[in-house]
Formats: sequence, C-alpha cells, structure tokens
Amino acid sequence: MQNLPDKLYKVASVVKLEQIAIHEFAIPAYELMKRAGEAVYEAIASNYSQQKKLIVLCGAGNNAGDGYVVAKLASENGFDVSVISLIDPASLKNEALLAYKDWIEVGEVSGADLSLLEQADLVVDALLGTGLTREVSDTWAEWITAVNLSSKPVIAVDVPSGLIADTGSIAGVAIKADITVCFIGLKQGMFTAQANDLCGEIIFHDLGLQEEVYARVAADASLLNAVDYSLLAKRKASSNKGNFGHVLIVGGNTGMPGAVILAARAALRTGAGLVTVVTSADNLTAICSAVPEAMVRSCQADSISEVLTEQLANSVTHIAIGMGLGQDDWSLSLLNHCIQLNKIMLIDADALNLIAKHGLKINSPLVITPHPGEAARLLSDKTTFSSADVQRDRFDAVKKLYDMFAVKDACTVILKGSGTLIFNGETLKVCSLGNAAMAAPGMGDILSGIVIALMAQGIDISEAAELAVCLHASAAGLLAGNKTRGLVASDIIDALPKVLQ
Repeated sequence: MQNLPDKLYKVASVVKLEQIAIHEFAIPAYELMKRAGEAVYEAIASNYSQQKKLIVLCGAGNNAGDGYVVAKLASENGFDVSVISLIDPASLKNEALLAYKDWIEVGEVSGADLSLLEQADLVVDALLGTGLTREVSDTWAEWITAVNLSSKPVIAVDVPSGLIADTGSIAGVAIKADITVCFIGLKQGMFTAQANDLCGEIIFHDLGLQEEVYARVAADASLLNAVDYSLLAKRKASSNKGNFGHVLIVGGNTGMPGAVILAARAALRTGAGLVTVVTSADNLTAICSAVPEAMVRSCQADSISEVLTEQLANSVTHIAIGMGLGQDDWSLSLLNHCIQLNKIMLIDADALNLIAKHGLKINSPLVITPHPGEAARLLSDKTTFSSADVQRDRFDAVKKLYDMFAVKDACTVILKGSGTLIFNGETLKVCSLGNAAMAAPGMGDILSGIVIALMAQGIDISEAAELAVCLHASAAGLLAGNKTRGLVASDIIDALPKVLQ
C-alpha cells in the first residue's frame, strides 16, 4: 500500500492548487486531465490486468473527462471497453469535451443501459467527482445502487461518486469502491465518517505538480497514519514514579465500576506515575481487585470535600472525569468540585452530558473526548442536534465544540469515531488508524486513560491527544489485523506495551 501524504485539503483548496498549476506554472488543463486518466489506468493495469471487459461510467464535468481518458488508454492497451454516459456527452465543456472527442475517435458511447453492467469485469466510476453538493437522485442513484449490487470491482476516479469530499458523508447513495485514485490533493473527507466504508485502497497521484505549487496553498487538515514516537521521549534511568504525574480518575457511579477500571488500568499501563480513583462506595471491592496498583477512595454527595482533601488536591496533577459517572446529584457534585480544583482535565462520557445539561464552564486547560452522541448533546443549545448531524459534517462539529470549551486556556477536542478528529484551535488532524473491531464497549474509557497518562507525563495536551489516539488505534490494529470483530476494550490495555516505548 502506498504511503500517503499527510496533507489533507478541502475541494476548494484543491481547485486553487489546480488553477495555480495551470495559470502560473503553465501546465495545460488538458495535460492535467490526461495525467489523471493515466494514473487511473496504471491502477487498472497493476491490479486488474486479467479483467479485460471494462465499463467506464461517465457523468458531467471534469470527472467524466478523466473517465474518457481512461477509456481511451484502456482500449489502446487491449481492454474491451464500454463507455456509458448519463448525460448527452456533446454538452460537456472545455477539457472534458476534448477528452470525449478523443474517445469517440476509437470507441463509442452508450446510453444508460444497465444490462451492460452485467457483462463487465471491472467498473470505472467517473460519474460525479468532487463537485457534488446535493443529494444523488434519479438515474444517477439508480446506477450507483446497481454498481454496488453487482459486486463488480470498482475503481473510483478522485472520489467515489456520492461521497461529499469535504465531509466524508454520503449524499443519499454512494459508490463503494475497491480502489480510489485521488489527484493533486487528498480530500479531507476521504478519511472520516462514512468514507472509510467507500474508498477502499486510496492511491494518490500529484499529477506532477511542483512543490512550489503546494507551497502556495495551506492544507486544511493533516493525516495521522502512524504513531509519532518523537512525542514520546524515552525515560531516564534515574526516573521514579514521582516524575510522571498523579492522575485522579473520577467516576463509577453505583454498579458501574467497569469504566473507571478500564481508564485506571490504561493510565497505569501508559505510564502515569500515580493513579487515584474516586468512586461510589459500592465499587471499592471491584476496583481494588481489578486495579491493585491504583489508590481508591469512595465518597457520598455530602462528603466529597472530606475525600478530595486539600492534601490530595495538592498532590494531584491531572483529572479525568466522566467514565461511568452517571448524571445524578452525586455526579454533578463531583464534577463541580473537580472543576473548582483548576487542574488540567480530561472530560468524557457522563461529565460531557452533565455539562450539556447544566451549561457548566471550565477555565482550566482540558481535553474533551466526545463520541457523536455526546457531541450532539453539547451542540444542542438552541436547536436540536443529532448524532447524524454531527456525522454529516464532523469537521464543522469539532470546531464548534472547540469554540464552546476554549474559554481562555488550552483546549483540544477529540471527536471519536471512524476517522477520529483532533482539533486544538489551530491544527486539525484526522487519524486513519484503527478498524471496525474497535466498535466495542469501553474503548473510549481506554482512550481517556491513555490521554490523561500522557498529559501527566508532561506532554503538551494537544500532542498527548494526537499520540493517544494513534497508540490506541495502533494497539487495536496490532490485535485485530483485518478482522472486524472479536476485540474487547481490555485487550487494548494488554497490547499497549507493544506500541509504547
């Protein structure tokens, strides 16, 4: 698999890059289109040389033009090529029209005849491209659905048709590709939300654009596809536990010890110097048995100050709260008390739900780790917001969440899910690691434990968030490989030593 660049772009930014290349670096637009078609043809020749019956689906615009270039190259190299256009190709403009005219010198264009799909060995999707802004309907939706039902291998040109390239959401229906050949700049939406079910293997081609072109347009996000071990300095031989922070993990309402157990074990395994758990009295035995390395204290709603004493508060360096916390008076009292300690914090799970419900404000540096449902509750201020709304544009949601919490000190938001996003107000990062086997209870508790432990070891909160997400996902990938089930959260804890240093 190709090592992909780490720069991600919105569609508008890619258009800027293309226009700079054309108008300031004298690369003809049709030359770029031919290079794009050549990149797709190379992917066909490398991966599907035995599948000789090729069908190219062309729509409107430059994506169709790329398709006609692919068709011509494939035909000239021995493939049996059928081209189907869902519009009158004579209505194409500029370079796309030139590509169509070049194709009809060697082949023909058929109308929307679904029976041709049955005869094909391989489908090239050049229907919609990156310009899509509205829901796919009518004949376009019918063809996309038919391609997906056909089980034919599919190569998508630039992005799978129906995928919103800026967000990773689906415009009603979208092509499920085996390979996507992406040009000029990787689109940010290709690595999050529903895109991870659609793009298949991503192949990138810069179409020969010079570095000077890329220097003119700032990337909109960065791709995380490996653990950056430069953020995780090796410890000195003279180290002791007092050098690596004292983490307070607060949660575990009555009958809910599991979440804080997972978070505490993960924090300890990641290298936190000391860990104290504050929880419900009912959970003492379970937590002490499961995490003997942690200190455990219990309290009632009216005795919080007796447990979170000044001595403990002075000792604690970082607080993680929310895992199994619940949303009753005890939970709210604990959260309010922890906020008043003005420590560096991680806010997760029920603590986020309490903040959404009661409008609490936090002035200390913090990381928040919502999943889409928690994010939706936080964003449902004046209008109803659902997890589907969050997933529709995760990039917009993570920025809105940052604006909610970044009162005066440092804040980093980790929006969990397929293609986790990390935003600190300046840089936006997308993690491409991990797999579907991580869709299991307790995974977020493990991540919280890893994040708070890294912060306690003196790592900047934004870098700790990035590193934690990558370590968490890498451990899962190490265990699950290509499997999509069979992983439980505690497996990640046991695998952490293999991805730490």
